[in-house]
Amino acid sequence: MGLDAALDRFWEAADARRLGIDAVQVVAGDGPGGERRRIDDIRRDVFSVSKTVTSLAVGMLEGEGALSLDDPVLAYLPELADTAAAGSEKITVGHLLRMTAGNGYRWSDEDADHPGDPARDFLAAPLVAEPGSAYHYAGGNTYVLGRVVHAISGLDLRDFLVPRLFGPLGIRNPQWLRCPLGFSLGAVGLQLRTSEITRITQLLLHEGTYGRRRLVPGDYIARMTADTTDTGRAEPDNRTYGLHVWLCARDGAWRMDGIYGQFGIVLPGHRACVSVTAHCLGPTTHILDCVWEHIVPALA
Repeated sequence: MGLDAALDRFWEAADARRLGIDAVQVVAGDGPGGERRRIDDIRRDVFSVSKTVTSLAVGMLEGEGALSLDDPVLAYLPELADTAAAGSEKITVGHLLRMTAGNGYRWSDEDADHPGDPARDFLAAPLVAEPGSAYHYAGGNTYVLGRVVHAISGLDLRDFLVPRLFGPLGIRNPQWLRCPLGFSLGAVGLQLRTSEITRITQLLLHEGTYGRRRLVPGDYIARMTADTTDTGRAEPDNRTYGLHVWLCARDGAWRMDGIYGQFGIVLPGHRACVSVTAHCLGPTTHILDCVWEHIVPALA
């Protein structure tokens, strides 16, 4: 079965299961790709796909020697040390990437209108576990990473990435929702088209290069899926977390993953990638199942 027929079968199955798919795009190797869409390719909040993009900024800085994943976060945000909880001095950049900071901090306002300084409040939250010992998925980790990027570069996360990532990928003037202090949220709020998710996923597939240009160190891209944490979750596709990416249970695949079904799926064994944007209100792993049932076999 060819890719075009596979996409038709995927689209029909997704509709039958009410998965709320708005668009799917597939790129396989250097050959032709394919897509199906219900709406125009407009920008939208890609939710936690934003987390992976933030991780790429960290990887760039590590490649430049500006930071190490073993560095304490407070080394870059010393102005927050006076209110930091006991033990927070042990939280490293790597802990934030792995979601193992050890505190139970949750962003308090669903519209991100957080009073005060979210980074200060994150580091002031009492530890509930030794940093590095327990997985706790929370966007505050990613927001603080964005603040580290700003502290090192003097640029907000979004502005740091415009010449280094977005521009070279042809993503022109992307917007990123910000906290009341003016810092990009990091964890959510990045506005991308499906085709722009695809370009970032291609960058991951090609180990940090796009065209002939290297944008992210290859060893960092490899580390994103090699440096992993057991999440304790029941679903096979959600059991293993890397450096702000998820490892799939099939075909050695891994992914960017945002709520409601925003996906950038890397399939190294097939030299292919699949991007999805959706408004799925049920378990989004059902979208992954549908991808594997109908699209992946056509990539063999």
